[in-house]
Amino acid sequence: MAFTVAEKHAFKAVVAAFIEKRRPPDDIRPRLDLGFRITDQSIEIFEIRPVWNDPTRKRESCVAKATYVRSRGLWKVYWVQADLQWHSYHPKPAVRRLQQFLELVDKDAHHCFWG
Repeated sequence: MAFTVAEKHAFKAVVAAFIEKRRPPDDIRPRLDLGFRITDQSIEIFEIRPVWNDPTRKRESCVAKATYVRSRGLWKVYWVQADLQWHSYHPKPAVRRLQQFLELVDKDAHHCFWG
């Protein structure tokens, strides 16, 4: 089941504040920026960069994803491995609160999210 309108609004505010804190300075943003999207029961964080051979186009590179499992009341945490697929983040595959997910991504203790 997708997020309710109220949940989506609340989650958007929390993740937007996190992204704003992590974004590079204004002069760097044309070459590297951060974004996020909320779809169904997932929140995905990604980097935005120009395509190397066509700087007029942008590409997104996945950073982290959290998927809410309503029946269990937890967020599953994912990262992208070299195969460019989402994989469970085994140091901490699930958390109870969205803020805990954002803290994992921010600290990146195992260098999985930001490299």
